[in-house]
Amino acid sequence: MEEAEELKLVKRAQDGDQEAFQQLVENYQRKVYSICYGMLKNKQDSLDVSQEVFIKVFKYLENFNHNSSFYTWLYRITYNKCIDFIRKQKRRSEVDYDDTIQRSTEVEGDENILPSTLGLQPDRVYGRKELREKMLEALDTLSEKHRTILILREVEGLAYEEMADVLGISKGTVMSRLYHARRYFQDAIKEYLGDQITVE
Repeated sequence: MEEAEELKLVKRAQDGDQEAFQQLVENYQRKVYSICYGMLKNKQDSLDVSQEVFIKVFKYLENFNHNSSFYTWLYRITYNKCIDFIRKQKRRSEVDYDDTIQRSTEVEGDENILPSTLGLQPDRVYGRKELREKMLEALDTLSEKHRTILILREVEGLAYEEMADVLGISKGTVMSRLYHARRYFQDAIKEYLGDQITVE
């Protein structure tokens, strides 16, 4: 959907059009889930937080002032909701926290993290599904901030300025963090797959 059309849809939703709001949800629910899953690494938690994101969007949509794009505003809410969830989890016992970060490789939305991203050549690897699972395992080894910035850039395709807006950091910090995140990811995937891949 073009930005001009999307803004019209947002305006209709701000004016109380329930169908317009539902269309916004349908347009972005998979993307929001993808970010949540990348940060939280748990299917049910990601579904719950995704729902909380859209509840907050519905509640505060009238405050969206069109100074930035709608999806940047939405992603910022998503990121902040995930951070809030992670902080709450860290207040629990270590055992409970460990239980929340177990990964299921059967999660809907995992297919958004593709072998063709992040400099990998999938034709050198033994299979798309197996590679995706190894990529998800490699992402798990990264810190929260590096995992998040990779998802925003490589999966969601946000520009540097948009990522800076979502994360509340400077463009220079975005570039530096993304550079290091890519290097860490490449090192991790090499560790899992060895000579079966070539990292560009």
